[in-house]
Parts: sequence; C-alpha cells; structure tokens
Amino acid sequence: VPNHPTIPFIEGDGCGPDIWRATRHVLDAAVAAAYGSDRSVDWLEVYAGEKAYIKTGEWLPAATLDALAKHIVSIKGPLATPFDDGKSKPLHSLQATLRQALDLYASIRPRSYIDGVPSPMVHPEWVNAVIFRDTTEDVYAGIEFPAGSAQANSLTAFLGAKGLGGKVRFPKSTGYGIKPVSREGSQRLIRAAIEYALANKSKNVVLVHKGNIMKFTEGGFKDWGYALATSDYRSQCVTERESWILDNFENGATDHKENAVKLEPGFDMMTEQQQNDAVAEVKGVIESIGATHGNGRWKELLLIRDTIADITLQQIMTRTEEFDVIATTTLNGSYLSEALAAQVGGVGIVPGYNVNFETGCAMFEAIHGTAPKYANLDKVNPSGLILTGSLMLKYLGWNEASALVEKGLRKTISSGKVTYDLKRLMGQGEATELKCSEFGKAIVQNFQ
Repeated sequence: VPNHPTIPFIEGDGCGPDIWRATRHVLDAAVAAAYGSDRSVDWLEVYAGEKAYIKTGEWLPAATLDALAKHIVSIKGPLATPFDDGKSKPLHSLQATLRQALDLYASIRPRSYIDGVPSPMVHPEWVNAVIFRDTTEDVYAGIEFPAGSAQANSLTAFLGAKGLGGKVRFPKSTGYGIKPVSREGSQRLIRAAIEYALANKSKNVVLVHKGNIMKFTEGGFKDWGYALATSDYRSQCVTERESWILDNFENGATDHKENAVKLEPGFDMMTEQQQNDAVAEVKGVIESIGATHGNGRWKELLLIRDTIADITLQQIMTRTEEFDVIATTTLNGSYLSEALAAQVGGVGIVPGYNVNFETGCAMFEAIHGTAPKYANLDKVNPSGLILTGSLMLKYLGWNEASALVEKGLRKTISSGKVTYDLKRLMGQGEATELKCSEFGKAIVQNFQ
C-alpha cells in the first residue's frame, strides 16, 4: 500500500453527501493525527446512482467500474434503486450490480455494541459476531422472469415437460426467480470465514442455511462447507458432531454402538441401515481423528457447526454468545445482519464491506438506505459509514488511524453527544443532539 493511495469514493444518494462529508473529515483527521504528512488519502470521486444518471444518463457508468477495479480499494455511500426510464437497461440493484461486476463475493458485516447506544436488548454487549454473506449467487443473482412473460411461460412449459408442472400452483400468473448456489461459490466464502476465524482466534464458524427444505442449494452450501473444513483445515478444526463423538468416547462410550446411541437420541427408532450408518460414522471419527483431536484437544480447536436459518434468527437473541463468525447465503445474510444490527442500535450505526480475497479488491459501504427526506439537512447519523471507513483504514494496514476513528466515535456516543436518531431513543435530558457535521467534528475532538 502506498503512503498516499488514490481511493475512489461514491458519495451516494439522499443522505449520502451529508454522511460522506462527515466521514471524510473524520478519516482525513485520523490519518493526519496518526502519521502527520507521511500518509494521506488522495480521494477520487466516481459516480453511480442519481448523480451519475444526471451527469451521464447511466446509473452505473463503465468508467466507474474501471476506476473501482483499477484502484482496488473504494468506499461508497447508500445508493437509490434505479427506476426504468425506458432508455437505459434497468439494474435490479446498484449495490448488487457493483458487487457482482467486481466479483466482491464476501459481504462482511461485523456486529458489536457501542456503550451508550439505545438498544431493545437487556444485554446488547453480548453481541460480538461477524457475518460472511455471499453476494454473487442465491436469489440475488438477478435471474427473474415476470408473470406472463415469454420467459415465464417457457419455464412453465419446461417444468410441465419434466413432470414438475404440478409443483406450480398457479402457472398462468406465476413469476419465477432462480436460485443458483455452487460448490466453488460456497467454498470460497466459507474459506474466507474460516481464515478470519483462525486469524482472530474465534471460537466457532456457524454455517447458516435452510438445507432441510432446499437440499441441493442451501443444503449443498452446508455440505460443501463441512467438506472444506474437514479437508483443508483438518488439524485446526472440529465439527460439532465430531466433538460430540469425541466427548462421548472420553466419557466412557468406547464401544462404537454405545457412542452412536448417545449421538442419536432416536437411535432405537432408526432403520437398521440408519443405525449402521451412525455406528460407521462414530468408527470413522475415532479412527481418523481420535489420536490427533482426542483427549480434550478438540476443545481448543475451531468449532464448525450449522444451524437452520429460521431458528438462527431466534438464537442470535436468546443464545447470542454462541455466534462468533457466521457464513451464509445471500438472503439469509441480509436477514441476519439486519437482525443483529437492531440489537446494537440499528443499521445506521453498523459497518460493512465487500471483498474478493483472491484479487484484494474491496468496496467499503454504508449498509443503510438513502433516507431521501433527510437529504442535505445535515441530520442523519454518519456512524455506519464512519465505522466502515475505520475498517477500510485497517484493511490498508493503517491500524493506528483506524483505532483513532473507533476510539473517537465510541467516546463521543458514550458521552451523550449524538445525532437526532439516537437522541430520540435516549429521551429528554439524557443526550445532546448534534448535526451530522457536528458529530463528525466531535469524533475528531475525542481522538485523544
């Protein structure tokens, strides 16, 4: 990383210009405070969204994509969803299009609590999780056909020819969306999650899926995740079922069938083949990793487990501390990141970024919407984008500047100096309301 890198920025739509100005002020001040004139950011504005459309007639100009790819690291504010003007090709989502065009397959969303932020939870401080969410596959791939279209009718006919027409309840009025999930796409995301967990000494990686229903897409995601973990990271991890088998063995269940009975509470109700499979599983675990992972050594390794998506939305509230790193598909990740954000203060105060760990290309972004009714009012909370900027500095290896940003923001909020949204939740007399720009200036004053 050069000492004076060029970093493209997209200020965003709606409230984007306001929060970007506050963010840029904080980031520049942090870099100057940490390194003096030895380091600085050369900001390069590029265009997407409404500003791009006004200037060029395109929502996402090719020049913008070229600049983002060329300069590797970028940052952006929120972007509005394009409307169909009948002239340019409509985009289903600028955010999704940017991620897919640059192959930024991992959307990383850390979630932790900042003292002083109002929360509906009794113990929001228990939240300390990082979500690794796929961005290039699943239902966000953008393969959709409206009801009544030639494509939808063709797909209806294809399903009928394959004997699956009865699966579509109302074929004449059905729209279709296709959900691609691949081994390669799943494993590169899960690999990134495992690598992050090992580097940060996390206790577990949780594969969140709905594979009990969607067996070949979400179920495939889970199965490919376990296959990766137990091949490429065999000496560094243990699966949850392996941990149960090893624990049973260490607590006296040395007979494989006895161990299998403890492993499967419904063992006596299984078919003979299912029972044999359970016993074979126990035998395989003991023989393959008993010597390396046994005698309690598995307790020190990274735990790989999986949970069903819908129960996970409950468990992140009722068993919050059991989630360190979450790896999941696109739609599940969207739900989970919003739900965890709600526990620590809302989407306006949490960061996020998208990265391709193979090319190094990364785009840091506000994850909230454009809030157009607050545009140019100097009012909206810039915390999410500021914390995103802190993550960007850390990605560059500028850890000292990153730490100053986080320290200043935490100190400002904990002292009761906040923007209108947090003030409203705190009640009268408990906080001082600041404008967006004033909040950024207060953060800089709290670097020390």
